[in-house]
Amino acid sequence: MTRDTRSGILVVHYLFLKYAAGGVCKSTSRLDGKTVLITGANTGIGKETALDLAMRGARVIMACRDVEKGEEAAASIRAANPKAQVEVRELDLADTCSIRAFAQKFLREVNQLHILINNAGVMMCPYTKTVDGFEMHIGVNHLGHFLLTSLLIGLLKRSAPARIVVVSSLAHNFGWIRFHDLHSQGSYNSGLAYCQSKLANVLFTRELACRLKGTNVTVNSVHPGTVNSDLTRHSTLMTILFTVFSMFLKTPREGAQTSIYCAIAEELHSISGKHFSDCTPAFVAPQGRSEETARRLWDVSCELLGIEWD
Repeated sequence: MTRDTRSGILVVHYLFLKYAAGGVCKSTSRLDGKTVLITGANTGIGKETALDLAMRGARVIMACRDVEKGEEAAASIRAANPKAQVEVRELDLADTCSIRAFAQKFLREVNQLHILINNAGVMMCPYTKTVDGFEMHIGVNHLGHFLLTSLLIGLLKRSAPARIVVVSSLAHNFGWIRFHDLHSQGSYNSGLAYCQSKLANVLFTRELACRLKGTNVTVNSVHPGTVNSDLTRHSTLMTILFTVFSMFLKTPREGAQTSIYCAIAEELHSISGKHFSDCTPAFVAPQGRSEETARRLWDVSCELLGIEWD
C-alpha cells in the first residue's frame, strides 16, 4: 500500500466519521442589487451556491476555468429561474497571468462586489505544477485565491458591507505548513498536499480578518461536509470510496448550505475570522489557530506572488 493510499484512507475515514446531514441555511435574505463572485461555479457546490444566490436576486458572476461548462451551468440556472442574472467569466487559478487578466477586466467592468466566494479547488491530484511553478494544491487552493482576493479587496472595501467566504475543509486537521518544502519538491503525498492547502485556507482567513478590522468587510472559512462531487476525479481510491459510500455523502446542494449561510446570514454581519460547518461555528485545529504561522504564511505568499499586501 502506497503512502498516498494510506493517507487517502485516513482522510476519507475521518471525513465520513464527521459527516452530518444537517446544516440548512434558513435565511430568507434577498440580494437584489448585490453582486456576487464565485470561483469554480460550473459544478458541485459552487454551482449550487450560484443557483441559490441568483434565486435571491443577486447578480452572480461565475468564474470558471472551463468556460463551456460554465455556460452550461449558467444555462441550467436560467432554466430554473428565467430572471436569474448570471454570467460566466474565464479564470484559471493555476495561472497568475489569468488571475491578473481576470481581475483587471472585472475591475474595469464591475463597479461593486458585495460577496466573494473562494470556492474552486483541486484534491489529491498527481504531482503537477501550476504555470508559475507552484505545487498544484497550494497553488490553486491557496495562492490563486490569495492573489485574486488581493486584487479585488479594494473593490470589496468600497462596496462594504461585504463578505468573503473561503471554502476550506475538515481535512485541515491533518495539514501542516511545510515552509521548508511548501511545493513538495523533496517528497510528495497527494493527500497531505491537499490537507496543507486546506490549512492554508484557514490561516489565510484568520490573518485576513485581522487586517480587515474596521473596514466592514468580513471573511470566514467553511467546511462544506463530505460532498458527492467530481472533486475526487484525480484519485481512483477516493472515487471508489465515494461511490461505495455515496449514501452517506452530502449532495452538492447540501454541501453548499454553509457557504450560502456565511454569505447571507444576518447574524453574521459582524462575525469575521471564524470557521463554520453545517451552518454553525466549527472546531479549528491548533495549527490553524497559530497567529505566528498565519503571519508567516501571509509573508511567504506575498513573496511567492511578487506582491505587497499590507
